[in-house]
Amino acid sequence: MLTLSIIPMKNLAKLVLFFSLTFTILLLAGILLGLLSNRVDLTRIVPVEAIPGEDAVKAAWKAFPAALYLAILLSLSYTARRKMPVPVTIVMVAILGAAFTLAVSLGMRRSEALQPVLKSVNPVRAGPGLILSRSDNAMILLRESSFVRGPRVVSIPGRTLIYQEVPLGPNSSILSLPALPFGGEVPWFIQSVGIDFSLSARELETRLETDFISFAAYALSLILLLGSMRFILGLSQWPLANLFLGALIFRGVLALETFLNAREINALVGSFLKEQAPPSFITPLVFCTLSILILLYTLLAHIARPRRRLDD
Repeated sequence: MLTLSIIPMKNLAKLVLFFSLTFTILLLAGILLGLLSNRVDLTRIVPVEAIPGEDAVKAAWKAFPAALYLAILLSLSYTARRKMPVPVTIVMVAILGAAFTLAVSLGMRRSEALQPVLKSVNPVRAGPGLILSRSDNAMILLRESSFVRGPRVVSIPGRTLIYQEVPLGPNSSILSLPALPFGGEVPWFIQSVGIDFSLSARELETRLETDFISFAAYALSLILLLGSMRFILGLSQWPLANLFLGALIFRGVLALETFLNAREINALVGSFLKEQAPPSFITPLVFCTLSILILLYTLLAHIARPRRRLDD
């Protein structure tokens, strides 16, 4: 009843609906992109043995952290634009994030019996004249691509064409055909974000398989830390600027998560605690400490704001 008196039931329903739709759409989009990326990687192999496809559960684990981060960020931005009370929105977003995290993670854990969505694909087959290129180097196959020992012509910048009737390397090893170039290199910033999300997904999956309590403590503390960043989404009068600033802060939290999960850092922080906490609870303890500090700052700023108005 206290919650209903602070924030209308209609706004609560809208927040629940917004978070649910955002998280679901982001997770499904991440799964589809992961499966599509995996299929593109498979079709780039020319021609080697087919590689087993990746099932939807593994793709869901990879997409889960990104969906959680973005859903919380967009939901906090939504509550800031709707002028919802900060304390209630933090609690609601934390509850929604925890509920969806536990439901989806347990669902993925129990779906191991599902068959892989993608089956093994056949390698690319092409006739004579197929051109493979990478870094200004080109290779023209003179027979079908299925002939690994087939003749080829190699073009290297600044050198004459090289004809290889039987392409052999050192110790008479067969030179493998390069992968088809479907695009350029991904910018390092995007790669670093993807790597950190992959490490976060691996950490969550490992904790869930090892100890559910450790997984719950880690996930809930992370969600609480992300939810406590609500004050950032209301720093200025421009919602888009606040959203970009919040995205940068969330990127910092993701980097902090990767940093704390490193063995050396985990052992270093544990040495300060003098083994008073198990190693698996060190990162959740840091997340909870930061969350409490941020929530105290938010509370003090909320209390001090009306006083400033009275003093003015």
